[in-house]
Amino acid sequence: MASLKARTTWVGGVKMKEIADRTEMAASVLSSLYSSVLPTYIGEVKRGIIPEEALDYALSQVNNVSKKRLLGSLAEMKARLFELEPPADDEKKKCPFWEMMAKESRASAQEAYNYSGIYLSYSLSSAAGALKAEPYLITAADNSEYARVVHMSAYNTTHTGVALFNNHTSSYILFNERESPELALFTIYLQLPMYDFPQMLKGLYLCLDYNRNPIARRILFVKQSDSTDMGDFLALKGEIIPKGQIPEELMPYYDYTCQTGDFIKTCTVPSPSLDAQDLKREKKMLEL
Repeated sequence: MASLKARTTWVGGVKMKEIADRTEMAASVLSSLYSSVLPTYIGEVKRGIIPEEALDYALSQVNNVSKKRLLGSLAEMKARLFELEPPADDEKKKCPFWEMMAKESRASAQEAYNYSGIYLSYSLSSAAGALKAEPYLITAADNSEYARVVHMSAYNTTHTGVALFNNHTSSYILFNERESPELALFTIYLQLPMYDFPQMLKGLYLCLDYNRNPIARRILFVKQSDSTDMGDFLALKGEIIPKGQIPEELMPYYDYTCQTGDFIKTCTVPSPSLDAQDLKREKKMLEL
């Protein structure tokens, strides 16, 4: 039984339907065998249970696998599985978009030197009239496979993401705001100036609010240091600065990022119709 489990795992590149067809077994039976019976059987044997008793227990957990038929066809089933081979890499269906992203990611690791360093970002805070300042670190990853970006929020939580640099014209930075495996992308689009080693970058960022509705805001990256040392980065802290406490030297950043039109939001309108009236209703809700 263990050898059958190992072989089934080894042919992971073969579709379950192809395995079912080759073994002349119903797909539902094969699924129960693979996902329930075999793991339970192996787990029981590892605990020291006699194999015969372990198999009986594993089969008792499902209702569509016959012990007599399973044992009677095991040798033939194993032989047929050994005839299966996963498709070669060039035969697998590939996603051109992900291939392009992987290529751009490697190229971006080489471009990161022009933008590497520690930055403070400035943008509009959810707190009315406040300026949000948050540190970012941009550097090439140790394996040179991607450009690495670390973000520290105003609440001192950190996220690690990737950056894509496109021909010195634009950059896309992507993070996952939630704990894996939940996906909640936090993305930043930066316009890149047409010269080397810029001290300021500007753009837009998109994230989800507490109700998982999308928000877009202006954002500024102001370079603090060429250092890519994590200790230097962690020495900085994010903060939310109320308008009345914003230092004079930061007011140009506030004026650029925190005015009318620098905060774009959509919300879920509680209506099943979703028609033109709902669009009007949403705008009125957002004005409140």
